[in-house]
Amino acid sequence: MSSEITLLVNPTAGRGRGAHAAQPAASALRAAGFSVRTVLGADAADALARLRGAVREGTGAVIAVGGDGVVSLALQALAGTPVPLGVVAVGTGNDFARGLGLPVRDPARAGRLAAEALKEGRTRALDLGRVVRGSSRPESGPTWYGTVLCSGFDSRVNERGSRTRLRAGRFTYDLAMLAELASLAPVRYRLTLDDGEPVETEATLVAVGNGPSYGGGMRICADAVPDDGLLDVTVVGDCGRAGLLKVFPRVYKGTHLSHPKVTVHRAAKVTLEAVGLTAWADGEPVGPLPVTTECVPAALRLLA
Repeated sequence: MSSEITLLVNPTAGRGRGAHAAQPAASALRAAGFSVRTVLGADAADALARLRGAVREGTGAVIAVGGDGVVSLALQALAGTPVPLGVVAVGTGNDFARGLGLPVRDPARAGRLAAEALKEGRTRALDLGRVVRGSSRPESGPTWYGTVLCSGFDSRVNERGSRTRLRAGRFTYDLAMLAELASLAPVRYRLTLDDGEPVETEATLVAVGNGPSYGGGMRICADAVPDDGLLDVTVVGDCGRAGLLKVFPRVYKGTHLSHPKVTVHRAAKVTLEAVGLTAWADGEPVGPLPVTTECVPAALRLLA
């Protein structure tokens, strides 16, 4: 393994925490005997191109410094390769790190953990979700994700939240949700699990989880396990505004799964079809439905 480690840094993550977090992470790696190369990029596309170049050149590992957005970017370059990923989670959501029990908003500890794992050759094989149809980035192949792909009410909330100038973590998501409630209406979905027969249903949202949470700790797919070879599919039926407001507080603990309007399926491949919806994954836009996503076992090596 190369002794050069690549730091992928989002300097604006967590309202500026990303820039400050890179220094203790780099210090921990250098103290462990590794050299450090930092990738910033003029924008996401440039950063991804630079990161892919580092992977081709044989970097020993990639350490993503920021939130779920920078982790998502790293997955596009690392999925299916032997190069391991470390995470210094200092964003607003940090669902990828939280779901895996990694340090959150503790860059010094996260940096030491990554350095120790590298020294000891300690990695964990993780599954990833792969969107094989409907990707908004066809020129770069499939879209990979580690947490949750969402569609419906939650994806519309994501869209609204991404347009707002307010950046206040979970509070931003909550405000966007309240705004979207005004136009809440069930969506007619066509859902296909593995190679089964398509099922049509009216639902408020359908979420497909490789990991348990999105939106800064909302455990929408609470029982999802990122190394079991399956995706958890949470379907929230037509529950109306009042019903959704009752279910919503339970999502943070994952107790919504027992609600009569919520059903959970598990499958290795999921196709979602609906009119007028955009899928989001790891908090990033994927593309309009229909989309097909599949679980790819052991697609990522995680430093842990």
